[in-house]
Amino acid sequence: MSTIVQNGTVRSVCPFDCPDTCGLSVTIEEGKITKITGDAAHPVTRGAICNKVRQLNDRVYHPERLLYPMRRKGPKGNMDFERITWEEAYDEINIRMTAIIAKDGPQAILPYSFYGNMGVLNAEGMDRRFFHRVGASRLDRTICNAAGSAGYAYTMGGSIGIDPEETVHAKLFLIWGCNLVSTNMHQAMLATEARKNGATIIHIDVHRNRTSAWADQFIHLRPGTDAALALGMMHVIIRDGLADQAFLEQHAIGYHELAAQALAYTPEYVAGITGVPAEQIEELSRLYGKTTPSFIRIGNGLQHHDNGGMAIRTIACLPALTGQWGVRGGGAIKGNSWYSRLNADQIERPDLMPDPGVRTISMNQLGDALLDSASPVNLLFVYNSNPAVVAPDQNRVRKGLMRNDLFTVTHDLFLTDTCKYSDIVLPATSHFENLDLYTSYWHLYLQLHEPIMEPMGECKSNFTLFKELGLRLGFEHEAFDITEEQMIREALDSKHNSFLSGITFEALQSHSWMKAGGKSLPAVTSVIPTPSGRIELYSEQMLQDGYSPLPTHSPLKEPEIYPFLLMTGPNHSFINSTFANQERLQKLEKEPLLHMHSGDAEALGLLDGERVKVRNGRGEVEIRLRIGSDVLPGVLVTQGLWWDDHRKGHQAVNALTPQRLADMGGGATFFSNRVAVVRLKAT
Repeated sequence: MSTIVQNGTVRSVCPFDCPDTCGLSVTIEEGKITKITGDAAHPVTRGAICNKVRQLNDRVYHPERLLYPMRRKGPKGNMDFERITWEEAYDEINIRMTAIIAKDGPQAILPYSFYGNMGVLNAEGMDRRFFHRVGASRLDRTICNAAGSAGYAYTMGGSIGIDPEETVHAKLFLIWGCNLVSTNMHQAMLATEARKNGATIIHIDVHRNRTSAWADQFIHLRPGTDAALALGMMHVIIRDGLADQAFLEQHAIGYHELAAQALAYTPEYVAGITGVPAEQIEELSRLYGKTTPSFIRIGNGLQHHDNGGMAIRTIACLPALTGQWGVRGGGAIKGNSWYSRLNADQIERPDLMPDPGVRTISMNQLGDALLDSASPVNLLFVYNSNPAVVAPDQNRVRKGLMRNDLFTVTHDLFLTDTCKYSDIVLPATSHFENLDLYTSYWHLYLQLHEPIMEPMGECKSNFTLFKELGLRLGFEHEAFDITEEQMIREALDSKHNSFLSGITFEALQSHSWMKAGGKSLPAVTSVIPTPSGRIELYSEQMLQDGYSPLPTHSPLKEPEIYPFLLMTGPNHSFINSTFANQERLQKLEKEPLLHMHSGDAEALGLLDGERVKVRNGRGEVEIRLRIGSDVLPGVLVTQGLWWDDHRKGHQAVNALTPQRLADMGGGATFFSNRVAVVRLKAT
């Protein structure tokens, strides 16, 4: 089934790793996409989309789009490929896979993927089923939100917040660690609507950016000190009698223990940790304590620290303290995927694993895994990701990818930096060419996407690729000889999740989107999935897991060998490394920049606009300097994951970042990263 037309306008869905999961309206003329706009009928995104998605046709019809299977001819590290057929590609993959399993066991095979395409079938469907059946090492997909999700779950039980559509009723927005304007634009739209009715918007972050300019107030704090600021707010709220005792008694546990913990976090003490003046902490705390409803949008950035899980666990306690979960428009959102949970066991089929105890490898420590000679990975299968750019400690990753005895297969739309190290490269469809199911980790709507164009060249979807490989390897027909429609039906058969009641394949075909929970959700306080069924300010589970059961602040772990903390956040025009090869979007971003405080630049004798070298024990990058007050002294920020381009002087910044894991969930610590900056020698 499809909605393929030669001329007309059809609906689509944005597939990228972004919370908004926008409804799209696509114009097709003579069988070719000519215009992409927002679908005005979508209840949340309402016709507004970001500029990068407006340029999606440039991506689909890009002159460098990969259209045929390719095999490496020359040495690893370059782009010397020859065209082959799918039959030849499948034969070689099957021969290699069979030989490696016979010699080293299936655990020597490792999939590496993330959410380059957020469609359920193509991101976590047939691929998971295939590698489970193979018996491959499991990949711990924790590069993005794992630490924060674990921390938030200790407080709230899961990825559960308020319906974002309700935030228009809030009178105070705390946008915490999130460049909302660039990464969650429809939450910014809802906040703007609330501001027209008197709401105040405060941005809390380590970098003055587009969201800071849009907000009513900006609070600038030192990296990795978010938990201390939240505890300082608790101190003032409790001290001044602003805690909602009736709400706490009914819906939370551990208030008295939390009050004792917060006693030490006076505004003066917290100011010394965070760099936020004590009087500003007092003002923020009283404003939050007295304003109802108040809403906190918790971003991804702060969880990419050594203490990131605890930071988000701590912030998540604030709405309970002032009873905001009991007020329409009050509460918080870290994520909302709990509402739209699908039947993952039925989709992914972990029951097919020959050894359920097979090892798990962190995607944040790919370099170590590829260089582990005692228990080597001998076949790496990459899809929906570009690890040669996105994985931390990049030089170590690339050293592993250069191994001659490592067989690497990459499935992508383009010859990415990872393809330089690949033996077989396979052409992937865009989402426009696929039938798939989409959920959001922010809003509550599920969306069905039917293909609106035929696959280009010889491109295949992840679903088709792993289905065909499984059948070639003789895997069970009942599990692999199925259609996309069948798998979507399996995904929606989620008896454990009552919020999906009535959402069927046929209903989605008729309505395009449907809301988890229908038109009205129960109060968050009635569905909290913690062990106690209440908001856990004190968590016995954390104590059992080896953590402090109460919110606390701990310093970052990166040794202070180098003088600067480097943050490597997103930019406005890319999503991780996606879109970074599109010339029009590159021109909008111009080039990678390193933001430095003017006082630090003066001390080092550096000038605005000059190129500098940023280095530490893991690697070095050359980049142009931007001097000002957008960052605090001792802090540096660069934005966007640029592909390597020696002609333009672009280098991927993850050569500098650590593969150390965060405090919870196995998360990444991209931002707990210290570096030095030196002037380039004149040539």
